[in-house]
Amino acid sequence: MVADPRGFLRHGRVDPAKRPVPVRLRDWRLTAESPDPEQVRDQALRCMDCGVAFCHHGCPLGNEIPRWNELVARNVWREASISLHGTNNFPEFTGSLCPAPCEASCVLAINDDAVAIKQVELAIAERALAEGWLEPGPADARAGASGCRVAVIGSGPAGLTVAQQLARAGHAVTVYERADRPGGLLRYGIPDFKMDKALLDRRLHQLRCEGVQLRCGVDVGRSVAAAELRRGWDAVVLACGAPTPRALELPGDDLDGVHFAMDYLPHANRVVLGDVTLPGIDARGRRVAIIGGGDTGADCLGTANRQGAVVVHQLDHNPLPPVARDDAANPWPQWPRVHRHSPAHEEGVVEAWGAETTSLVGDGSGRVRAVRGRRVQVRWRGGARVFEADPDGDFEVAADLVLVAVGFLGVERGPLLEGLGVELAPGRCTVAVDSAWRTTAPGVYACGDATRGSSLVVWAIAEARSCASAVDADLTGHVRLPAPVRPGERPV
Repeated sequence: MVADPRGFLRHGRVDPAKRPVPVRLRDWRLTAESPDPEQVRDQALRCMDCGVAFCHHGCPLGNEIPRWNELVARNVWREASISLHGTNNFPEFTGSLCPAPCEASCVLAINDDAVAIKQVELAIAERALAEGWLEPGPADARAGASGCRVAVIGSGPAGLTVAQQLARAGHAVTVYERADRPGGLLRYGIPDFKMDKALLDRRLHQLRCEGVQLRCGVDVGRSVAAAELRRGWDAVVLACGAPTPRALELPGDDLDGVHFAMDYLPHANRVVLGDVTLPGIDARGRRVAIIGGGDTGADCLGTANRQGAVVVHQLDHNPLPPVARDDAANPWPQWPRVHRHSPAHEEGVVEAWGAETTSLVGDGSGRVRAVRGRRVQVRWRGGARVFEADPDGDFEVAADLVLVAVGFLGVERGPLLEGLGVELAPGRCTVAVDSAWRTTAPGVYACGDATRGSSLVVWAIAEARSCASAVDADLTGHVRLPAPVRPGERPV
């Protein structure tokens, strides 16, 4: 029985407070403040423990959301942590970064504000870490007990999840990361104001204590031949992400001052880490234009404002989304296609919707000085979207720093995949896998963005858990680990 059957009537949704904009722009600390435990309990009380919990449908991990909401509501936090970690290796990653499709699928969201699932999840994870409930003891004596050795390429959320699952199953696991520190995009692609890197470091410590070996500065395929590495392991898992950026392919895209988002963001993170004093790409004193309106663009926006940009324009060729969901064309429990603002947008931005970039203009000395484009409208023809230009909608935005954040094409082609003999999926830039996450190369598996394309952190963890189950089954002959999703599975 739920702690309070009328909790959703007694309590409205309250999101965590955010630090004032003038204050948070002076540092790189988290934007949101940690909510009081009583506030979190009140939010958990809003969960109705539905007979059919559609939040499970929205979450690919199969998180037992009503159960840990109920436990938090009853102030039984440690049991809530056990329930949460039973399906999610790193709930503080998802609680910080996931856009929460579970909330979009919440039954309460049909005619009210959804339960603040993400807030409760993050609060459980942070309390578990603070209370020492997840502190590992000495290295697990079972690590390597199976006699099987597994190499994982990539240390992002998918790679770390695969490694932890397989190490806990008794296999000897080594994670290879080409950067100087583990974490993948969690380390260098996500700004500190979105996720405190101390959370990542705590989990890396946990993995090491559980027997996982982390080897950084190893670019498999270049510094170590892929075929040579393959011969030394019983299985290899590709969790190398989808880092290849989508290029503009427009006149002027080779001008000085035009950079991909994922070339820009790591510089700021290295300043915060103390590696350098000044970023290699700096927005200070510059007029910035961000091309692309997704999460990566928002990360660039928050970073540019903290660096001291004069003004930041963000251009998106899509039309301005509606404020409210269109129940006929976009019914619950689908992801609501509505206008959202990230905290970064509260900090200063000039938004342009329906703005298609047509060229980048130089200043005569090889540096970008402006973005040119045209206003467009979307029409539907034959069930497909068609962008039609407004004949009087040409525009120019002054910019001496242009950040390209228009998405990612997929995996990086090169000596890693070629050396392993791995093929790509037909018509896509992702690794082809069968129903058990096996690639076309014997003994080589893949999961996460490498097979799915650029996606959400929650899908990376879900695919990695399933891939680990398949690898373990092939190595031992028994299905012992959970597998929440199948290859190619997609949300509604």
